[in-house]
Amino acid sequence: MSKVVKVAVTGAAGQIGYALLPRLANGEVFGPDTKVDLHLLEVTPVLPALEGVVMEMNDCAFPLLNNIVVTDDPNVAFDGVNWALMVGSRPRSAGMERGELIQVNGPIFVGQGNALNNAAADVRIVVVGNPANTNCLIAMNNSDVPAKRFSALTRLDQNRAYAQLAEKAGMTVNDVSNVTIWGNHSATQYPDAENAKINGRPVFDVIDDHDWLRGDFISTVQKRGAAIINARGKSSAMSAASATLDQVRSFMHKTEAGNWFSAAVASDGSYGIDKGLIFSFPLVSDGAGDYEIVQGLPFSEFAQDKVHKTHNELRDEKAFVADLLK
Repeated sequence: MSKVVKVAVTGAAGQIGYALLPRLANGEVFGPDTKVDLHLLEVTPVLPALEGVVMEMNDCAFPLLNNIVVTDDPNVAFDGVNWALMVGSRPRSAGMERGELIQVNGPIFVGQGNALNNAAADVRIVVVGNPANTNCLIAMNNSDVPAKRFSALTRLDQNRAYAQLAEKAGMTVNDVSNVTIWGNHSATQYPDAENAKINGRPVFDVIDDHDWLRGDFISTVQKRGAAIINARGKSSAMSAASATLDQVRSFMHKTEAGNWFSAAVASDGSYGIDKGLIFSFPLVSDGAGDYEIVQGLPFSEFAQDKVHKTHNELRDEKAFVADLLK
């Protein structure tokens, strides 16, 4: 008998949602024997556009697409869901500072955090909408769902780092492993090549341009989203959607021995990071949705400085939304 998984997607009519929904329905994430119910949330003025997306989804005739719920009510959207992909957020407008973006998104994630109490007992949450770490922190602190069920998307940054290292080494992304994204999904994040490997060898042994590894590699990953907007005129929707699905799969499947993946989760104090802060760490999954933070990775003085900066930024963001945290 086929299983049914219920997946909520917020901001479902947006660019990321448009790239995400077909791949949720075609079996590549949950498998060929699992039917999918989609719960799609949008703000009221965008519901007509979402209905058009639903028309297209129906016209694809996905055999595994069991049901679609369209709503502007988070309580309906999250009712009984096993996965909540929180894609929707207020985008940054021209001239808007990051603090202003955090301020306007905060109330949205307070309400959605409360609504997550209607989800299934086994719900897992991936926050994609920016500023993802702090939006995740707000939702987590306004929900009764256990903190360990929440994550924010830094898999996109990991994937970007894989691509950069593979290109520099003349390899493919399949040859790269164990890149960690530390900290915030922002320009302060630290893509860690010091503990990464290419074909099982330390990256610093494979790539002899160490100035690049400590310079352009890091800044390219940090600023990749802005570079794509400059080139394309729109945000990186395709890669963000793909990374979201990668993150879901990494939590669903047992991590191969010796490897890890990156996601922003509630800190347990590992590596000196404040407990409860949503911070990107190296993780391993048990294949049942639970995870552990990889311990004991060494930091050079250079790396310690980078991690310190992104840690402080997230502390500042938490302080900025302190009135929204329970």
